[in-house]
Amino acid sequence: MVLETIAAVPGMVGGALQHLRSLRRMEDDRGWIRTLLDEAENERMHLMTFIHIARPSGFERLLILLAQGVFYNFFFLLYLLSPKTAHRVTGYFEEEAVCSYTEYLAGVDNGAHANVPAPTVAIDYWKLAPGARLREVIVAVRADEIRHRDVNHRFADELA
Repeated sequence: MVLETIAAVPGMVGGALQHLRSLRRMEDDRGWIRTLLDEAENERMHLMTFIHIARPSGFERLLILLAQGVFYNFFFLLYLLSPKTAHRVTGYFEEEAVCSYTEYLAGVDNGAHANVPAPTVAIDYWKLAPGARLREVIVAVRADEIRHRDVNHRFADELA
């Protein structure tokens, strides 16, 4: 859950800085701003979903606040210095998220994690079937992470 709170930072930082760049240069952003802000919102929805499943404690919420504060400032500076590197790093983070969700899915499939009912927020956001379970949520979230990985690696390639 801590990782999902910082996963939304790159899209928000990148979207904001690309927005300001587009305004300064008075040129089109080629769709980057919307793509990055949509990614940030999508990552936020991952968090909203898993909050209903994991129910974070007060300590975990404090940890989230600190991790997000540190990561936001780090990523902001990284993006200012090298947007290409920032997108590449984000692409690698997303690759790791794909692996993590694949392991989580395997845990649900082998019974290590309960296949609980999907939260309403997830059913509504991903338009899942009314009786959807955790397994369907993980599949949807993993598909999002795959898209984020590919977009960030493509953006880094375009900046190279």
